[in-house]
Amino acid sequence: MSRLQALLLSIVLPALASGTSWAGCLDKTRLTGVNLAGAEFNTKKLPGVVFKDYIYPNSKEITYIAAQGANIIRLPFRWERLQPSLGGSFDAAELKRIQTVVEQAQQNDLCVLLDVHNYAKYYADPITTPQAQEAFVQLWVRLAEQLNNPDYVALGLMNEPAHIPLATWAALAKRTLAALRAAGSTHLVMVGGGSWNGLHSWFHKHDGLSNAEAFAGLKDPLKRSVIEVHQYADTYYSGMAQDCYPPDHFNARFERIGQWAQENGLTLFLGEFGMAATEGCMQTLERFLQLMKGNEWKGWSYWAAGSWWGTYPFALNTNADTPSPQWAPLKNQFYRGDDLSPPQAPGEAPQ
Repeated sequence: MSRLQALLLSIVLPALASGTSWAGCLDKTRLTGVNLAGAEFNTKKLPGVVFKDYIYPNSKEITYIAAQGANIIRLPFRWERLQPSLGGSFDAAELKRIQTVVEQAQQNDLCVLLDVHNYAKYYADPITTPQAQEAFVQLWVRLAEQLNNPDYVALGLMNEPAHIPLATWAALAKRTLAALRAAGSTHLVMVGGGSWNGLHSWFHKHDGLSNAEAFAGLKDPLKRSVIEVHQYADTYYSGMAQDCYPPDHFNARFERIGQWAQENGLTLFLGEFGMAATEGCMQTLERFLQLMKGNEWKGWSYWAAGSWWGTYPFALNTNADTPSPQWAPLKNQFYRGDDLSPPQAPGEAPQ
């Protein structure tokens, strides 16, 4: 055995023994994909009955999304279904459903961004008490232990934490990140802003504090944290209407938050954005995708795919002979390992 062979074995064998992989999905320069919704449905029925009140994606949906060129799915789910009593045991069947989605995604070389889709509430109660906040921290520590495959699993701490003050959320998010690292988690962590987490309102003050101020000092010893924001294109940025602002409306907004991220040594992920398939909205969708090509953007996930959407105008189908119109621009911008191109100049027509 040569000295080189011995050196290689000394590196490879310990890695194999520990289950460490060499190249995981989350190592890719950009993460581009879709939300695969359903597990967070029917919030008035909690915990609810699976396949009646809510549903998890199946293997065919996951395979279809991978075949379009995506490399990540954002998986919204409800905290109460995984952990029916605050601080209590995980529901074994619900945990298994999440694990199964992760396994099926990994088989298709898809990352999974786990998204606690709770708006900073547990059942009807805002998570403002010490007991609730400790339970939230431990939820993530325990879930990271159960899904200890950080090459494929990212942790999205909380979807749109609008039901607690921004300052409270910022402190809790930083505390949770610190607890994960102290427990040995090496997962990529997505830290969403407070309130409704809008890109357009990132610099607006809520009770004297903006998300830009609250998260400018976000520190991660592993440098594996990303700021997650959301942005819809309708008049009130609600994601509930089929109208869209024209493309140029968003140029300065994306430019400003991108500059903020660069100045603070952070990267961004647009966790939710979705639009109807009207001519005007499709132009705005293409502009969104162009505006996220700079190095300050880790990527994005479109809202949303899933088998229970029915006639929801933003929805992406996953089994139809005629693909949803929104698939075309998304597929054109899914990351394929090519070099990043510079962000589009404001006012420039989509390519």
